[in-house]
Amino acid sequence: MSGSVNLAYDFPVLGAFWSIMWFFLWIMWFALLFRVVVDIFRDDDLSGWAKTGWLVFAIVLPFLGVFVYVIARGKNMGKREQRHVRAQREQTERYIRETAGSAGTSEADELAKLSEIRARGDLTDEEYRRAKEKVLH
Repeated sequence: MSGSVNLAYDFPVLGAFWSIMWFFLWIMWFALLFRVVVDIFRDDDLSGWAKTGWLVFAIVLPFLGVFVYVIARGKNMGKREQRHVRAQREQTERYIRETAGSAGTSEADELAKLSEIRARGDLTDEEYRRAKEKVLH
């Protein structure tokens, strides 16, 4: 073995490992690039020109642009993501409350509640009759 160098591709399992590792790293880099672009558009603190500058930097020089963005503005990326998720959740909960509230309760439910209140003695027969008429009309 004079002067021969064993490379990873001389061993099939190691070659497969390196191929999978590089493929995984490329996928991770694309995911990071996508997160950076989304964060650029989501950030309300940046002006339009600053967003344009970061976006051009990240697209024209992708490795350097993403690296510099993560170093310069990455500290608050998680906070912006949490704020966005919280706003989405609040909007969904508000929509659910409005939709569920508009359905209201049925007349049968209201009459059942009135009957329970009367059975406890909190309503007189006259008050029960007036409330019942109000529910039915």
